Amino acid sequence: MSADTNRLEAFSDGVFPIAITLLVLEIKVPPPSTAIGAELLNLCPSYLAYVVSFLVIGAIWINHHAMFKHIVRVDGMLLLLNVLHLMPIAFLPFPTTVLAEAFHRGTDEPIAAAFYGGILTVLGIFVNVMWRYAAHEYRLIDTHLTAKKVRKIRRLFLVRPIVYAIATVVALVVPWLAVLLFILLNLFYLWPRWGHKTALSRINDPTVSRDRSEND
Repeated sequence: MSADTNRLEAFSDGVFPIAITLLVLEIKVPPPSTAIGAELLNLCPSYLAYVVSFLVIGAIWINHHAMFKHIVRVDGMLLLLNVLHLMPIAFLPFPTTVLAEAFHRGTDEPIAAAFYGGILTVLGIFVNVMWRYAAHEYRLIDTHLTAKKVRKIRRLFLVRPIVYAIATVVALVVPWLAVLLFILLNLFYLWPRWGHKTALSRINDPTVSRDRSEND
């Protein structure tokens, strides 16, 4: 891995924890004049929104890390794409608060959930654009990575924006179902056995890394 990719990852790794920290700051402490037990229960929508966004950012960080196991150099365009990819991540605390407030009030849940899903869809699109740009004709990726494995990674990343887009449409009708889809998708990417290990980690495994022509 080059010094340039290390600098890009270091900058990105600074954004992820800040975004996660801002999520918890959006959960407001109950006023002292209220019954704290009841108020803490009333904050359940905020807890749920926090968990969903925490899973989202965690899954994105894992996949970003896995992606840069294969991207061995950077150029100006990739730097720009990575910055654009970080923009909706840093913005995520805002739609998280909107989602929590809507469910807390019991009004406008479909719009809030669709807005949240739209931001996640944009996030997923940027991940795919980054990988496709880096992998095109082995522009920035490790040349030892087989064409078959490049396609596997591309398909794995493509699942995210497709499911997010579907969930965004579903949110306009059944917002709770959309939130469930957000959770399940990111559990898939977080869970080593299903997501990272069976796809990206297995691709990283040197025991299955062979000559490109042999694997194809």
